Amino acid sequence: MRRATARKLQQPAPAPALPHGLHLGRTQPYNPLAPKDARAIIDAAYRLLEEIGVRFETGTEADALLAAAGCNVTGDSIVRIPRAVVDRALSTVARSTKLWNRDGTSSLDIDSEHTWFMPGMTCIKVFDLETGEPRDSTGADLAAITRVADGLPNIDAVCVACKDVLNSNMKGEIGEFAIMAANTTKPLEYLCEFSESFRAAIAMATAIRGSREALREKPYFLHIITPLPLFYAETHIEQIIEGARAGVPLSVGTLAIGGASAPITTAGCIVQCLATDFAGMVLGQAAAPGAFCIGSTNPYFMEPATGGIGNMPQTMLGEQIICQIRRELELPSFTGLGGEAKSRRFNQDAVFEISSMMAQIFHTRPATCDYLGSLDQGITFSLHALLLCDDYAGLLRSMWNGTVIDEDTLALGPLRDVGLFGTILGHEHTARHCRSSMWGSRYFGSNEPLSTSGKEERDLALRIDDDLRERLQAPPPPPLDPAVQEAFTAVLAHY
Repeated sequence: MRRATARKLQQPAPAPALPHGLHLGRTQPYNPLAPKDARAIIDAAYRLLEEIGVRFETGTEADALLAAAGCNVTGDSIVRIPRAVVDRALSTVARSTKLWNRDGTSSLDIDSEHTWFMPGMTCIKVFDLETGEPRDSTGADLAAITRVADGLPNIDAVCVACKDVLNSNMKGEIGEFAIMAANTTKPLEYLCEFSESFRAAIAMATAIRGSREALREKPYFLHIITPLPLFYAETHIEQIIEGARAGVPLSVGTLAIGGASAPITTAGCIVQCLATDFAGMVLGQAAAPGAFCIGSTNPYFMEPATGGIGNMPQTMLGEQIICQIRRELELPSFTGLGGEAKSRRFNQDAVFEISSMMAQIFHTRPATCDYLGSLDQGITFSLHALLLCDDYAGLLRSMWNGTVIDEDTLALGPLRDVGLFGTILGHEHTARHCRSSMWGSRYFGSNEPLSTSGKEERDLALRIDDDLRERLQAPPPPPLDPAVQEAFTAVLAHY
């Protein structure tokens, strides 16, 4: 028997992990459709826009912009968009952008090669930490969620996780942007109903950067615009035009519900999703050629027996397919699935849904994975669910690192050293590789209370609650500069 050698083997060190956020490299995305079927769906979306059309509310600047771009604007809100016009928009749209943190010192690459995780979005209730019962959410809740998200290692940007329900008006929406900016240094994702709220957000982001040009150079927030399927109302039109011209990165899309607001077949629902996306991108390019204005409609499906939204296998398959099609078009995807769960509480049902839905993110490779922490079909936000989602995001990033295949990792040398009767446990190769590409989970793995670990036997929910209570006591991020805070106050007073 050969004995393991004690000398240091002159072999290459393990390959480093992929850059933060990168989801391409050693692992490949999943394409559920044959290429010809993906092209058939794209072609059907073209035909829908050309033959049936899409609605744009009349009386806005879009009428003239779309007509000048070559669309058939009828005057009754129906706009038919020729294939050549869609092709031109797809040829000029920016396919990537950077999203910068509050200080302008680091950025996220928003493109088809990175995935970023964000909490949210726009829940109207939260679980009270003392009673455990759902109640209307407030600005203070949004501040607390934002501060917790600021300290989570796999949460990359912060969205409007919950609404300030007591101020469910334009002033409340503007206040939500101010709350997020004050409670995290991470980049923001924003959405609002009122065009004036968007203008106020641009004004506050400009105050942070110092000028409109500086904001264009280093965008601080990704703005989400949510039209209805195949219908753009005045507020959505205004936000697309203003955002594209201001250089604010735009994600334009909605949730199409198969069987309710869209065809119930997977292919038919996706066709409508793409047509809605293409229409928004055509308007964005008509307003400002070269703008980052990407369609992001997500296919959901109705449960025929109950009317509930989000039949899991069909929704997951629909998401995988639409992400494949966007890769075909070299466009980034913005998924609405993420860590959202239909479960009414953070319980074993929620854990199953979150783990299943986030696992499919490994295959779809979206640019952003939103809705982390949303329960009860997006009604109630759970900080406990957010912490679990953050841990699972670390799992996905560990999987995206894949594995290196070379002489060192194939390990024939160590196997020769120990022979057929030795053990690999004490070999230097094992010590050198034992922690490479491992998931450093906070709640599982070495932190799981197995009988062999000697840890206290505490349920997963209790382990997460312990972590949450500690994080809620952590110091907040650095405050806004007094001059910026003064500018925020002026913006709030103005609107």
